[in-house]
Amino acid sequence: MAPEGHVARNAPKRVEGGDEQGARVERGGASRSCVLGLVAIGRNEGNRLERCLASALEHVAHVVYVDSGSTDDSVARARALGADVVELDTNTPFTAARARNAGFSRLKERVAGLELVQFIDGDCELHPTWIREALATMQEHPEAGIVCGRRRERYPERSVYNHLCDLEWATPVGEATACGGDFLVRAAAFEAVSGFRPELIAGEEPDLCHRLRERGFCVLRIEHEMTLHDSAMSRFSQWWRRNVRSGHASAEAFHLRGSVKEPTTLKPVLSNLVWALPAAWPLWPVLWWRIFQRAHDPTFATFIVLGKLPHCQGQLKYWLDRARGAAGTLIEYK
Repeated sequence: MAPEGHVARNAPKRVEGGDEQGARVERGGASRSCVLGLVAIGRNEGNRLERCLASALEHVAHVVYVDSGSTDDSVARARALGADVVELDTNTPFTAARARNAGFSRLKERVAGLELVQFIDGDCELHPTWIREALATMQEHPEAGIVCGRRRERYPERSVYNHLCDLEWATPVGEATACGGDFLVRAAAFEAVSGFRPELIAGEEPDLCHRLRERGFCVLRIEHEMTLHDSAMSRFSQWWRRNVRSGHASAEAFHLRGSVKEPTTLKPVLSNLVWALPAAWPLWPVLWWRIFQRAHDPTFATFIVLGKLPHCQGQLKYWLDRARGAAGTLIEYK
């Protein structure tokens, strides 16, 4: 993956408990220093990006920020804080996958012996002890390609949509099939699968995890605070578009790796199609009750049922775009 865009170089910051080459692993086994870098990506995140990079630079020596055509002062803020900045070429469609690949390439170019990379979205903030815990987990589990933890919503009380995001982040602990946009990955594992598919506009993390698992690595979700995420969702239209994007990702996941490779990708596609049909609407109370019995949250159950509609819309958008030979474009909700 070749580096792209303009890059501004800055001196690396010293990390507490480590040196300019990385961070120190101290839990269990022999203490050792490992070479760590961080990639943050963003587009018009403003204050959220500032919080993100400040939390990263406090714990990681080598921080790269990749900007996808921001029209605010994100690039200036990142440079002022001391992050290396990559500005993506605006002539190529933006995707989070493409941005993360560009950030990884910049780290490989600049950091000798890079071992581990923390990815983080620009609307998130690192928990102060996450890096230490994640590094120790990587040391204890050499079979792990990715380690992720608990992402929490910063302001779940401000809107029902933020609350739903916070519930979404509460995934089971243990070996997982996928992760979100924040995670620690072995650089060698990331390179072994050629990183993210840059053309994916959504669902790029589950796709990466699938290919890593095919190569014999596992994805570990541990019970530790990882990041604070700021959805900043206050409108129904934002929630709807976010679910359209999820539906698009479900359809593409089934197309890329359904059937023999990962048959479980068929279930959400069929579920969204069936429950979105007008003929199924009279049965929505039955579906609602089944979900409520598992989650014990009436709001969550209501929006999961209602979400079948935008999910189905996203799936149809994906298939229509494919039929027309049209490239997918970003589905943004902020």
